[in-house]
Amino acid sequence: MSPELIWFMLALAGAGLFAGFVGGLFGIGGGAVIVPALYLVFTALGVDESVRMHVAIGTSLSTIISTSWRSLAAHTKAGAVDVEVLKAWAPWITLGALIGGFAAGFANTEVLLIVFGGGLLLIAAQMAFSSPDWRVWQDLPRGGVRAAIAGGIGALSAMMGIGGGAFGVTVLTLCGRPIHQAVATASGFGAAIALPATLAYIVTGWGQAGLPPWSLGYVSLPGFIVLAALTALTAPIGARLAHRLPQLALKRAFAVLLALVALNMLREALL
Repeated sequence: MSPELIWFMLALAGAGLFAGFVGGLFGIGGGAVIVPALYLVFTALGVDESVRMHVAIGTSLSTIISTSWRSLAAHTKAGAVDVEVLKAWAPWITLGALIGGFAAGFANTEVLLIVFGGGLLLIAAQMAFSSPDWRVWQDLPRGGVRAAIAGGIGALSAMMGIGGGAFGVTVLTLCGRPIHQAVATASGFGAAIALPATLAYIVTGWGQAGLPPWSLGYVSLPGFIVLAALTALTAPIGARLAHRLPQLALKRAFAVLLALVALNMLREALL
């Protein structure tokens, strides 16, 4: 095994352990950590600049396939998922994820860096300043408004390489849903996003030049295997600690870290 491959696997292991822990601790999903970590790893390994962000996002989405379904199953067993909301929103989220995945596959690196950096700033602001008690609407939107919002969640999440929790929980709580129900139902949003978006990244990346070894389109198979296993290992640890540590202070500190990562991504895209 070459030194480069050993370093690659060790870096993947570190990213997976940290992403799983953070996802369990804050309930934001690991994509917000995995994507910038993979981007740094691929940069250090000399992966072609034209594809490294695509592979980071596609690989992140592939790991969400298993984790989101496990999370949804656990929340459903606990009776916390609003099944009717999930049935009404999931088709539009899936459609948005397909559109976002294919759009990202054909976009250049600068566009993806801007989308990820801007979206991550929104997530950081939500973590730092929002309250689950805030309400904008009394109930969830229907018809065309629901389709637009659900499709937007799917598309933006697919272009960022994250599950639906970050934006889904915010929308559901702003529409009057209790925070625990919102978290549980939004886990289903991630399940509706991950598989179609991953397939889009595989299709659009098929045969592209400059991909890392053992890639399936824009999905790194070693990355998928290592990250999926290790995020699942440390997520329960973070979830248990979430009930023992000062969540507000931790969330605000982590929001600052996310904001710095987002600004660095935007700097790379614009300078």
